[in-house]
Amino acid sequence: MAEKMSGLEEALAEASSPSWTQRVRAGRDLASFADVPEAAETLVGLLLDVEDTAVTRQTAEALARVGTVSAIRLIALAVAQADDNQADWLQTGVHDALVGL
Repeated sequence: MAEKMSGLEEALAEASSPSWTQRVRAGRDLASFADVPEAAETLVGLLLDVEDTAVTRQTAEALARVGTVSAIRLIALAVAQADDNQADWLQTGVHDALVGL
């Protein structure tokens, strides 16, 4: 359990990185923690990343692959707050997960 929590803390730290590749990795790593409040808040931020659409797309894909109620709920929350461009990338990420890309 301690090892899993250190992974959570690492991913939370990466989520605020200036590097889009680190934020993408954080989104993927945090997806399995969608039911943890601190991770959930961070995931919504990654889904609505204003600097890089790859972060939005790949975080949505990771959450859709996890497929839990918590994960899907976060995608829905992000869609409700997203602008048109972000919504398109959220949809693309979910589509990628569904078609198995």
